[in-house]
Amino acid sequence: MAIVKKGGDRQEAHEKIRVLSHEAAHQVKNLGLENDLIERVQNDPYFSPIHDEMEQLLDPQTFIGCAPEQVDNFLKEWVEPALAEDEPKGAVSAGGKVALHV
Repeated sequence: MAIVKKGGDRQEAHEKIRVLSHEAAHQVKNLGLENDLIERVQNDPYFSPIHDEMEQLLDPQTFIGCAPEQVDNFLKEWVEPALAEDEPKGAVSAGGKVALHV
């Protein structure tokens, strides 16, 4: 979508990425090589308007949404109270395992 924002055609960009991804898949599946899709996109002149943005566009932090907050809330609301109960607390301190009854 970044290339479309820079004036690229959505269908053309999709087709180019489809072709590049098939080429990269061939490298992995048939030749046992590393996945080089990102390098292929970076080397394709069609994507030159976004080459400077590639690192930011591929930053995993932009894809995780509110997952960190959800995990923190789950730990606080469910895991910590469960571990505070006597049976799990004893098992944890003894290094054993216990089935939690929820």
